[in-house]
Amino acid sequence: MLVAVDHVQLAAPPGSEDALRAYYADVLGMAEVPKPPALAARGGCWFAAGPVQLHLGIENHFRPAKKAHPGLRVQRIEAYAARLASLGAPVTWDDDLPGHLRFYSEDPVGNRLEFLEPVRPSGRGE
Repeated sequence: MLVAVDHVQLAAPPGSEDALRAYYADVLGMAEVPKPPALAARGGCWFAAGPVQLHLGIENHFRPAKKAHPGLRVQRIEAYAARLASLGAPVTWDDDLPGHLRFYSEDPVGNRLEFLEPVRPSGRGE
């Protein structure tokens, strides 16, 4: 029986770890999680924020995920979007999901990320 998503893995090109660290840690505010030694030898990096884990694995013939993406629930989405934009990350709002505020962004290697927050009856995020 499935009980939770343990992590989401995204691909990244060789040599992109420093750019990924700058984005996932400094821009998104996630903490880097040490990889086990056998996996660290493969490159890439792992990040966590509370129970949310994103793993970035190195792929030699990398192509960014432009449609597939993790959906990341946030609090105070408008302030979070403003933070990302102020740090140079693209923010594209989308109002097509009823009951949610949401926007899309991209990591430095072009992977799509969705950020969303359920809307209270007042029309603002929870």
